[in-house]
Amino acid sequence: MTIPGRVPEPYGRDGGGANLADILERVLDKGIVIAGDIRINLLDIELLTVKLRLIVASVDRAKEMGIDWWEHDPELSTRARRHQLTRENHELRERLAALEALETGRGQHEEDR
Repeated sequence: MTIPGRVPEPYGRDGGGANLADILERVLDKGIVIAGDIRINLLDIELLTVKLRLIVASVDRAKEMGIDWWEHDPELSTRARRHQLTRENHELRERLAALEALETGRGQHEEDR
């Protein structure tokens, strides 16, 4: 007599659970925070400490939580890059104007001699 082998059903196929897409949607909607510290000591001497802080969430959810660093990083945002270039251009113009004023003042001082 042989007993038919039973292959377990994938998670969520029997109507009670959720599939991977549902789980991912919930995670991105609600967000997940994973935090942990790894500390390696040898005879009370701390050799290594790794602090892990990880947030997994959708962009909209992250913005609701006040996390929007990617919008201000010039490496990741074209708007931030343009803003950085505008600011640098303004600073360079101010420095150039100051140097021209200094040079003009120096030229007049030499003419007065």
